[in-house]
Amino acid sequence: MVHEIENAADGAAADGAQDRIVVAVVRTGGIAGLRRRWRAEPAPEQVPTWMELVDRCPWQERLDPDARGADRYVWSIHARVRDEQREQVVPDTRLEGAWRELVDAVRDADAETDADDDKP
Repeated sequence: MVHEIENAADGAAADGAQDRIVVAVVRTGGIAGLRRRWRAEPAPEQVPTWMELVDRCPWQERLDPDARGADRYVWSIHARVRDEQREQVVPDTRLEGAWRELVDAVRDADAETDADDDKP
């Protein structure tokens, strides 16, 4: 497992934003073993919604990998909430409920960021 530290974007610490959240999801595995990464750093007005998503996840739960398939995905989820790092590796078979909601939100937010970057 790769441990990554999620830092706020440049200037986020300087503006005094105590309630910053950064969430990153890295998916590995599959037939080709490819690695995909998504990242979300919500705007201050979205922080309460994201806090709820992050807090609903069982970060302390021990999730054993499912050994029933070499080509399954594994999801590494990293969240930085204020000065606290949270980290969990979730096998594809356990990506449900709060974990699925958080991953979907990060992927959606990352896609919106990419779309915004394409605008002139």
